[in-house]
Amino acid sequence: MATYNRYADDDIVISTDRVSTSTWSNNTNDLSVAHTSSTQASFGNSTSSGAFRIDVFNLPTSSTSEEVQYATSYGNRRGSGSLDFTPLTGSKGLSATRDIYSQYRNLVFGTELTDFTFDTVTPDDIFVINVERSRYKQNLKPGTLNLYLSSSTGELHLTDDSITKTGSAVITNIGRQFNIVSGSNGVMSGSALGQTTQGSYGLFYPDAGILLFNAAAVSHSIGIAIDRNPNNDSKNNQKFYNAISQSGKFILDSEEKITSQYYFTRVKNQEFNYTTNSSFIETDGTLSFSSMNDNPRTYITTIGLYNDANELVAVAKMSQPLSKDFTKEALIKVKLDY
Repeated sequence: MATYNRYADDDIVISTDRVSTSTWSNNTNDLSVAHTSSTQASFGNSTSSGAFRIDVFNLPTSSTSEEVQYATSYGNRRGSGSLDFTPLTGSKGLSATRDIYSQYRNLVFGTELTDFTFDTVTPDDIFVINVERSRYKQNLKPGTLNLYLSSSTGELHLTDDSITKTGSAVITNIGRQFNIVSGSNGVMSGSALGQTTQGSYGLFYPDAGILLFNAAAVSHSIGIAIDRNPNNDSKNNQKFYNAISQSGKFILDSEEKITSQYYFTRVKNQEFNYTTNSSFIETDGTLSFSSMNDNPRTYITTIGLYNDANELVAVAKMSQPLSKDFTKEALIKVKLDY
């Protein structure tokens, strides 16, 4: 019969660590090359998927291993820059871009009555990067954002200001909010949050995987030709993706909290020196092998963790068998991650 030893309180230790990895598939550090789908990023009518978002993949969509990394969107609080859903009277401005703007302000503010303000400026429109949920663990890691936006007229290097303004995060309905600023690795370049007349560059929500940009400030810096005409298929989200793709630099890490529970399993010299294998015991109770009588030796290969009902709930395997007899003691550390 197996012997059960109860762990004492000081035999169990709990430790919590934060583990960071690249957000992109296959632990790719810099998503320098990305791809879109001509089928998914389709335009031409008011309800086509491309009117709302463009999914960005790590590999060509012809590959069997492609995965969505993030999606780009363009939102306008007046509904400009996309086709109206219907031509009916009173439907002016009811379009994909208005839905996008309303969706994100509802997420952040919990209402559609509040507009996004960047520093002191409240523009009509926003660009959005929404990181695919499966790509990050518990949250994106502040201070790791390095995104370049490029056009024929300039290049913009963006990061969040989590290191520059440590502890200054605003808490919203979707978690922490940091500013998106010119700089790198969480450190802002200079003292201005963005364009003097256009406002700051954007807002970073690491707990929700969302990067929300002030379209006016970004456009003013690198010359993205935003088309804000009403009831017009302007493809502004495509223009924003082109600015990301042309730069070829998008670094962003994800982060998760891993809790480990350590069980310090103490094997004393007088314990576990005989096997529990029934084949070693004859029907009369004697040992099958006489060598086990005076100098028993066993090999520990497995640690079993049981509940109070002696039900096996976890098994830990040794990397190699551990020799055990009356002259030896052992301390085995078992680690459970969750």
